[in-house]
Amino acid sequence: MKRIVLFDTAQGTTNEGDYIIKECIDQEMDFLFKSQYIVRYSTHQPISKFYQMFRKNLISHVCSTSDYKFLCGTNLFMNSLLRLSPNWNINFTSCKYYEGSIAIGCGMDMNAKYMDPYTKSIYKKILSHDYIHSVRDEHTKLFFESLGVKAINTGCPTLWGFTPELCESIATKKKNNVIFTLTDYKRNPKLDQEFIEILRTHYNRLMFWVQGYDDYEYLKTLTDVTGIEIIPQSYKDYEKALHSDDVEYVGTRLHAGIYAMRHGIRSIIICIDNRAEDMHGSYNLPVVTRKNLVSKIISEFTTNICVPHEKIEFWKAQFIK
Repeated sequence: MKRIVLFDTAQGTTNEGDYIIKECIDQEMDFLFKSQYIVRYSTHQPISKFYQMFRKNLISHVCSTSDYKFLCGTNLFMNSLLRLSPNWNINFTSCKYYEGSIAIGCGMDMNAKYMDPYTKSIYKKILSHDYIHSVRDEHTKLFFESLGVKAINTGCPTLWGFTPELCESIATKKKNNVIFTLTDYKRNPKLDQEFIEILRTHYNRLMFWVQGYDDYEYLKTLTDVTGIEIIPQSYKDYEKALHSDDVEYVGTRLHAGIYAMRHGIRSIIICIDNRAEDMHGSYNLPVVTRKNLVSKIISEFTTNICVPHEKIEFWKAQFIK
């Protein structure tokens, strides 16, 4: 039995999208994780107290004796760890726990113009030099290679399950009801109110999924939100809502759109940051700008997600022994 440590972005998160990533990683890595001993530590919280780092303890024992340690997706990496980092609570004294870690579909959050020597030294110390890493985009691949480690651009694990058959099963024509999302950390009250009015014009029933911690509070600040049904924050509640009759997804939340398509639901993702734009260019996600939203809603279109399956299988083969 292998002993595997997962540095899990879904533990202590305020974004249900992290649970979607976790679910997909668990499914895609089942060939390795199944029947093994799994220990999960949160990336959002410090792995141990400061005083624990100077003597042996259970956490250090688990991390030093594990067969594999994986970094589980999302925007874990940054140009600077000297700034506040909500995604990964790591520093020079705690990085010993992470030594030899292998990335699964990780990406970068550009929080500084240049990488400082402190941050570079920590990443070089943490990342495995024995295995090839799986990264989410080409920019992160080049970043990993600059640290002297090997990486493959496999895309986000939430995309790995897309096949031509799944894409063909997704509706091409507009539905009468819609599930939508807003993004609490990318607020634009004027444009988001206009977005809701567009949805009222083109759909009979509006349902709002609360993916982020402050999404609902933000929705309440908008001028007119009457008649909108609220889907609780759990991604399992969202999954149930996706099985409603005659429904599709439109919104600013990237992983809400991907999750809907994984369930065969036509989706339109509104681009509000570089992630959606980059993934549209690389994997042909149905991403639009706000000014093109109406034409996309009323149009008939096919979903054709391009997934680098050969690269994914090549990366997975490292762990098949």
